[in-house]
Amino acid sequence: MLGLIGFLLLLWLAFIIVGSLVKGLLWLLVVGAVLFVITAIVGFVKREAFSR
Repeated sequence: MLGLIGFLLLLWLAFIIVGSLVKGLLWLLVVGAVLFVITAIVGFVKREAFSR
């Protein structure tokens, strides 16, 4: 499960980078940033649940 979350974080980071580099894809930067934050929060919550 944590491997999947790590993969998704890397994917969203790639979206952020592409969105910031390509002028017409600013929306991709925003979507990537939002998805990155949501996935990070889910990963943190799952990690805390597994440690109990």
